Amino acid sequence: MPTSPSPESDGPAETARPAPAPVPMPVYRWYHKASALMLVTICVYIGLFLTVFPWTYYWDINFFSQVVPEWHAYWGNTYLRGAVSGLGVLNLYLALVEVFRLRRFSKRR
Repeated sequence: MPTSPSPESDGPAETARPAPAPVPMPVYRWYHKASALMLVTICVYIGLFLTVFPWTYYWDINFFSQVVPEWHAYWGNTYLRGAVSGLGVLNLYLALVEVFRLRRFSKRR
């Protein structure tokens, strides 16, 4: 039957744990940097397009709005246009976050 340590004892002796091994810094190659820049570029272009295009003249005369004429009332709805613009703003936000993440490629010593 295990016995509980008495109040005057310090309890079991603490065992010394070794310090954790240092984590090596990741090595980034040129293609890591290029893909991050391409992601930022694509997100900016898509974001700007989706933010601006629903409010232009061409939104009403594209192919998809003419497929089913009954859908034209929904296609011209400002809530749908706002939702598409919201996706564009989300893409711009993702591009901005990725720009700040590009600092991971800087060398820290």
